[in-house]
Amino acid sequence: MLLALLIIAALILAAFAHSQWQAHRIAARFPNGGELVDVGGFRMNCVHIRPNGAVDLPPVVFIHGAGGNLLDQLHAFLPALDGRAEMLFVDRPGHGYSERGGPANARPDGQADAIARLMDKRGVSRAIIIGHSFGAAIAASLALRHPDRTEGVVLLAPATHPWPGGVDWHITFAALPFIGWLFANTAVIPIGLRRIDRVTQTIFWPNPRPKDYVDNTAPHLVLRPATFLNNAVDVANLHAYVTQVAPRYAEISAPTVIITGDQDGIVLADIHSRGLASSIKGSELLWIGNLGHKPDYVVTDLVVAAIEKLSGKPRDLQEIARRAEARLSVKDPIEDLSYTPVRPSEPI
Repeated sequence: MLLALLIIAALILAAFAHSQWQAHRIAARFPNGGELVDVGGFRMNCVHIRPNGAVDLPPVVFIHGAGGNLLDQLHAFLPALDGRAEMLFVDRPGHGYSERGGPANARPDGQADAIARLMDKRGVSRAIIIGHSFGAAIAASLALRHPDRTEGVVLLAPATHPWPGGVDWHITFAALPFIGWLFANTAVIPIGLRRIDRVTQTIFWPNPRPKDYVDNTAPHLVLRPATFLNNAVDVANLHAYVTQVAPRYAEISAPTVIITGDQDGIVLADIHSRGLASSIKGSELLWIGNLGHKPDYVVTDLVVAAIEKLSGKPRDLQEIARRAEARLSVKDPIEDLSYTPVRPSEPI
């Protein structure tokens, strides 16, 4: 018995050491290219882009989803908006290279407050807020809690309402006391590195994932133990949070555009997107056929048009959405023709 326990302990220590080494390799492969800013007791990481010349759009703040980091939104929107607007790309607390901060940051309202303080520190008094998936719950919370900071809101494939069922098994497992820590520090990186290609294709399904997406956006960063645990806690807490907050969405006064796909296999658009559209007075819902969970990459032009409309420019978003849907009806093959998507439980 003692020998067996010693062998098990040695295996756990070896797995722990291997995970720490792999986490170091991930950080070396994807070093921080942003700036750490103190927001009151902890530092948030951001990329703040200020054009030198005149701009035609108000500032825009981008909030990534679960399991992501600021590079996801940066590579989607920087080429389309470069030189047109001041842009603030944010690593949410405990994600990417942002520090976690206190327990309030385990909820979307705490993260919304942290982003508002970051805006203060970077001199962004008012902005259009873009939130993708889990980030949409934070964008909606920011609009509720800081209406004076919110010029408008664009919610992409949002995760904002109570949904039936639970979350993916690894989220539940990782949120368990001690067992979750052990799982994150021994098993997550080797499992995650094998699954990262498949999972990122699933997130884009049925649309093709850009070939350079994984290299550009560093989804590996969420596999690091502390970040993985932060993400698990965020997702595990979300259902209770949106159950409490969803009835208040009617209080959102900022102009709002919701962009969603009828093929989204990550979140249930009928619940989240239609729920938001029915709650937020004057909001505009853009429902796109053949679109999955990544409107930020697949219909970037429509998102930019939504930003333009919220800034006061005349844009027929429904017509642009119809053109996007027509384009998507000519289906592109996904990268691996033998790939069969496995849709994870929401939300991402």
